[in-house]
Amino acid sequence: MALYASSVEYGLHCLLFLVGRSGPAKTSVADLAQLQGLSPSFVAKLFTKLKKAGLVIANEGAGGGYELARPAERITVWNVVEALEGKKALFKCTEIRQSCALFGSSPPAWATKGVCSIQAVMQEAEGRMRETLRAHTLADLASRVERKAPNEFLVGVNAWFERSKK
Repeated sequence: MALYASSVEYGLHCLLFLVGRSGPAKTSVADLAQLQGLSPSFVAKLFTKLKKAGLVIANEGAGGGYELARPAERITVWNVVEALEGKKALFKCTEIRQSCALFGSSPPAWATKGVCSIQAVMQEAEGRMRETLRAHTLADLASRVERKAPNEFLVGVNAWFERSKK
C-alpha cells in the first residue's frame, strides 16, 4: 500500500527538469507531460498545486512556462509532498482499545489513559519520515540524477527542450 499517490513521483520528476543543468530552467506543462508520457491535464493539476504552494511561478505569453519560485537548494522533498498531498497523516488511530469485549460498555481508565501505544509509535515514524524528506532538496535529487545518468542523456534532455521551444 502506497502512502502517497504517484502525483508525488511525477511532480518531483517534473520539478527536476526545471532545475536544469546550468541554472534554473523554464518550460511548459505540455512539454513536461510529453517528455514523460503523461497527460497534460494531469501535469497541469500538479502545477496548479505547486504554484499555490509557492514552489513554482508561471510566466505567461510567448516563451513563457513554469520555473522554480526559489532556488532548488531551498525546495525540500517534503515541500513537494505537502504541496501535492496536503498534510496527510501516516496513521489514523481509531481508538480500537476502547472496544475490547472484556470492558463492556465502559473501558477502565488505565486502558484509555494517554496516547495509544500504537499511535505513539506511528507518530514517531511519521516524524522521522518527515525529517528525512525535509533533509533532501531538489538540488540534492538533481545532483544524484546528474551523477547517475550518462552525459548523453542530460545533453539529450536539454536538446529535446530546445527543440520543443521552436
